[in-house]
Amino acid sequence: MNKTELIEHIANTADISKAASARALDAIIGAVKTTLKKSGTVTLVGFGTFTVGKRAARIGRNPRTGEAIKIKAAKVPKFKPGKALKDAVN
Repeated sequence: MNKTELIEHIANTADISKAASARALDAIIGAVKTTLKKSGTVTLVGFGTFTVGKRAARIGRNPRTGEAIKIKAAKVPKFKPGKALKDAVN
């Protein structure tokens, strides 16, 4: 399912227009991005938790030349599914 299909599904399920569901989805995505940018967490009970993890700097290899390169430390978004989501999938 892509973003367009998700917007259509929200519109049909919530009985609202596609434009309204697109704005709602964009607002949710924006809120999650803003919170993660501030190193916060977003917990949706029954769905899961979005957090920010830290990846340490490391030495990697250029696959073309085999030369060692330095990879900078980075913050990465992480998602941990909730129990209800795990149960729904299994």
